[in-house]
Amino acid sequence: MNIFFDIKHLYYLPQYIPVIQALHKENIKCHCVIHHQESLDDIARQYLNENNLNFTFVGNDDEARQFYLTQKPNWIIFGNAFNDLQEINQHSHTVLMQHGIGPKSCYYDVSNSEITHRFVEGLHRLKRLQGMFPEKSFINTGYAKLDPIINNSVDEIDLDEIGLDNEKPTVLYAPTFYPSSIECLSPNFPAQLSNYNLIIKPHFFSFIKKSYGKQRELLNHWQSFDNVHLADISKVSILPYMTIADILISDASSTLFEFTALNKPAIWCDFYHLRWSYKGIFKWRLNKRLDNDLQHFGQVAQRVTNEKELIEQIDKHYHSPHIKEHERQKMTELLTGKIDGHCSQRIVNFITTGAI
Repeated sequence: MNIFFDIKHLYYLPQYIPVIQALHKENIKCHCVIHHQESLDDIARQYLNENNLNFTFVGNDDEARQFYLTQKPNWIIFGNAFNDLQEINQHSHTVLMQHGIGPKSCYYDVSNSEITHRFVEGLHRLKRLQGMFPEKSFINTGYAKLDPIINNSVDEIDLDEIGLDNEKPTVLYAPTFYPSSIECLSPNFPAQLSNYNLIIKPHFFSFIKKSYGKQRELLNHWQSFDNVHLADISKVSILPYMTIADILISDASSTLFEFTALNKPAIWCDFYHLRWSYKGIFKWRLNKRLDNDLQHFGQVAQRVTNEKELIEQIDKHYHSPHIKEHERQKMTELLTGKIDGHCSQRIVNFITTGAI
């Protein structure tokens, strides 16, 4: 049996590696199909080699499609929507394993494609997707990305080695690229957290896309503070940072659901730098981009609307991590599913037997 993973963007990989490792234990061959992205190809190649993964680079969807038609794998696992699959579906099983569990409307919209099956995280998403696409096949497996943390198989980070203080608690700031809170924070932001280590793990797009130059200016400036470690673009997975962090800061990102599923406190920055085309009479574009699932952020994390509140709530929730514990556990069951370290194995079971 051959399983192919279609990887549109490099940041999809940490979601798939636990599944690939589980498949390898069953002696099932896996192959990663990486979509070419010039500024990241070397990083992707290094990361794939470090994880002993077989891979092929493709230039675009058409090239990937021809590769699948030629190779005829048993299964193709996609991280996003993929069109024109009629011929591929004749010889390969296709399944969607969405690359995140965030509040953007694309989480649901991507099921409006010709991919046959979809692995889903939690009962809320399962029921909603079944209602939207009753003809589709949805399998509630849980969120495989977190398996390595639950199974204690994530490589540990030594705070001393990255220039931080082992005696201080650690805050992880993991903003998305758009809409993002980065540009809403002050140049002096890290100084207000001098009693904490501050690890900043931005989205890949904040590093590479021309339109996010202002974000890079701030990130590079913050890196100059003694209590800050800016994760290098080559650090593909956020899991090692989530493992050592005591508290998370994020915005409209699925990282909030991931981190709080570990029963750790998080702060939701509900303030964003918006382009003019998303403001005023054009605010409907932002509403269209973000799904109603955004409301659940306020249940799993503490909502703040400015930097002053952010600093205050970091202190409060670090010293009282139990404040939203009940809500975290309740919403995790609905939105992220089982957090038992066996999500990858359920996916393997479905691929090999048709049942979990």
